[in-house]
Amino acid sequence: MKIVDGKALAARLREELKEKIGALPKEPGLAVVIVGNDPASQIYVRNKIKACGEIGIRSYAYELPETATQKQVEDLLDKLAANPEINGILLQLPLPKGLNADSAMAHIPVEKDVDGFSAENLGLLTLHKERVVACTPLGVMKILENEGVEISGQRAVVLGRSDTVGKPMAMLLLNANATVTVCHSKTQRLKEICQEADILVSAIGKAKFVTADMVKEGAVVIDVGINRDENGKLCGDVDFENVKEKTSCITPVPGGVGPMTITMLMYNTYLATLKE
Repeated sequence: MKIVDGKALAARLREELKEKIGALPKEPGLAVVIVGNDPASQIYVRNKIKACGEIGIRSYAYELPETATQKQVEDLLDKLAANPEINGILLQLPLPKGLNADSAMAHIPVEKDVDGFSAENLGLLTLHKERVVACTPLGVMKILENEGVEISGQRAVVLGRSDTVGKPMAMLLLNANATVTVCHSKTQRLKEICQEADILVSAIGKAKFVTADMVKEGAVVIDVGINRDENGKLCGDVDFENVKEKTSCITPVPGGVGPMTITMLMYNTYLATLKE
């Protein structure tokens, strides 16, 4: 059983990125827009800005109040879209109630969509013509590659069907020739389906939902969830302590997929700069 050290992998990839960015004629620019005062979002934004500073990306942080209107958000995104100094734009989700995320995201040009959430980038992924891929699923693929996990021909099960993680994750695994099943709140015989998985990816946001009796002996288990347990301690979707002994490879929470997500954001910003 191997416990993946996502921090170490992310650190190595960031060093490689730092060298590549240092060789560019100018620093890439990443604009991060946050609306409202959601504490988790503020932490994510701080971590993203810190990562930018470490590898040579100029970051621009824009904070709008909880009371911001749809027009104010979209006007700011239009302004950033027109700024040649900014290569990537990230709109931190979720937005406060009353704001339409899809409408706002449509104001981010596809070439500056470093989150990979635009309809065009998601569509290209389904056509196996990936250009910019959502950061968390891309981070998972890098982990699988680094651990030498065989994907082709394997049975992969993805728990969760969100547009930001579940669906793009399933498409990446399918594009890598896995046989993929996507499970969600309406799935029947969930335990039996999970038990067939050679690769199990959970992204549902339910603390310790995946228990040992759901996991096949020797499976690869990737935990994307970030939750709090009954004691307020950070944990994933997987009951880590009881599941880990059954796996050949497992990601912990924290320290697994999380560090890779931000690293892939930096990678996508670098790619956006190359496309100028």
